[in-house]
Amino acid sequence: MAVTLADVAARARVSTATVSRVLNGNYPVAESTRARVLRAVTDLEYVVNGPASALAAATSDLVGILVNDIADPFFGVLASAVQSEVSGGSGRPTAGGAGTRTGDGSTRHYPGPPNQLVRTDEKLAVVCNTGGCPERELTYLTLLQRQRASAVVLTGGAVEDAVHAEAVAAALTRLAGAGTRVVLCGRPPVTSGVDGRRPEAGPAPQARATVEHSHAGTASHGAAFAPQHMPSQHAPSQLVTLAFDNRGGARRLTEHLVSLGHRNIGYVAGPPGRTTTRHRLEGHRAALATHGIPDPAHRTVHGAYDRAAGYDAAQELLRRDASLTAIVAANDTAALGVCAALRDRGLRIPGDVSVAGFDDLPFSADAAPALTTVRLPLQEAGARAGRLAMGREASPPGEVATIRSELMVRASTSVPYS
Repeated sequence: MAVTLADVAARARVSTATVSRVLNGNYPVAESTRARVLRAVTDLEYVVNGPASALAAATSDLVGILVNDIADPFFGVLASAVQSEVSGGSGRPTAGGAGTRTGDGSTRHYPGPPNQLVRTDEKLAVVCNTGGCPERELTYLTLLQRQRASAVVLTGGAVEDAVHAEAVAAALTRLAGAGTRVVLCGRPPVTSGVDGRRPEAGPAPQARATVEHSHAGTASHGAAFAPQHMPSQHAPSQLVTLAFDNRGGARRLTEHLVSLGHRNIGYVAGPPGRTTTRHRLEGHRAALATHGIPDPAHRTVHGAYDRAAGYDAAQELLRRDASLTAIVAANDTAALGVCAALRDRGLRIPGDVSVAGFDDLPFSADAAPALTTVRLPLQEAGARAGRLAMGREASPPGEVATIRSELMVRASTSVPYS
């Protein structure tokens, strides 16, 4: 039979109310009494009823992290960074149980070895893999609302569908209204899908979105992502967006190729109907238009953000136009597939065709040749999203920050040789 709160109280020779106060951490209890209760909890292997505790609090200790594909390094880095902050971050250690619950902002001690150091703000992070399916995304949002999630972090681009956008906006509004913090990391601000307005969830924007620069490889690299003090006018909001400057990064990448002398440039785009795909393609095309370079439709091929799609797209681009001197892929993983296709055709990189990617994933610098790409500060952005989700960092002005990318020029691009 399950151990009850009354069993713990009897073992510790205290009232059930005292046991509850010790476990919730929301009322002062004498240290000797607290020690007896924790010892009884350990001896009896009592487990706090999480769902019941969540009902008593506004939210639970659960934080949901939604990703398109956890096997994709892009989402893996983001999710790992978010989870590191959620599962401990900079919380203050305290002696007690094996874990803590903080649904109401106070310490709750789980059973565990006495005097083990635990954090006062630790929560349980759950990664929800949507597989890029809009229906799964909505299902997870509903399930997280039922569980009274303390926070929800949505990563990656959004599906461009008015009906789905309206449904997501409504789901996020419900979550925020119930006290759940919502952070969008790597996707544009949510709009209703009908009139283009953001959902009413938390304080209304009072300033224009901020744009923050990333400086990879410098001492100031993490400055834009450092925890901020929280004056009252910029307290944590219920709905915050950390968007990536995909258009600007893609434009700078193509301008780099143009500056090298390339005019016949193929483009491996991501799947249609995604915000990230459209924004990166728009940046690429804007750079070509600025320099008066034609962009015929046959020089763009859409596909998934994976190696196989990059391989197939490169083969198709070269079949359509053998004069290409450079190929840009919408992400680094697809760029590896492009490189493989070129090698299988006996083409040199960059001697015959230059190749560039996007994201600067961990393997990009170690590719052969090292991949020219656009760096997104994924680790730092994910960590910041985690701090925002935990309420440990001030919201940006207007609740929206656009995080700039950085061009990383490496050996896979050069002047055209023919």
